[in-house]
Amino acid sequence: MPQVVQVLVEGGKATPGPPLGPAIGPLGLNVKLVVDKINEATKDFAGMQVPVKIIVTDPKKKTFEIEVGVPPVSQLIKKELGLSKGSDAPKNNIVGNLTMEQVIRIAKAKIDQMLAADLKGAAKEVIGTALSMGVTVEGKDPREVQKEIDAGVYDEVFASAEE
Repeated sequence: MPQVVQVLVEGGKATPGPPLGPAIGPLGLNVKLVVDKINEATKDFAGMQVPVKIIVTDPKKKTFEIEVGVPPVSQLIKKELGLSKGSDAPKNNIVGNLTMEQVIRIAKAKIDQMLAADLKGAAKEVIGTALSMGVTVEGKDPREVQKEIDAGVYDEVFASAEE
């Protein structure tokens, strides 16, 4: 049975130090080779924390595979808005504003890892994360936009996004 190591690394900037080195060193893999493969696979996610699985396919031959996950929703929101971090006081300090198109783009990227049954549900999860980060949606309080989604206000946007 293959051994699997899961780590969270900064896209394109994995290093042989913690958390990676100590996690894969005992497996006998060439740490530099693993780091180089991870950096190549995650370069598109520069500046974001990315979940990575290192799967040791054959410990004797020291062969492995890399599986790159999709960064957390909060990381995708920060990238979409060019933020370095969310708000320290989300109720009082608004740090950005997402358009519904941006919300849908993030929801589509994460939908396979969400509990949502459809794109609307996934978008509402993204909007919930935006609320906790001090980010408005379409210039409004995220809770208001979630109610508008339930009321069908954005049905046309969702219909065109699913085509």
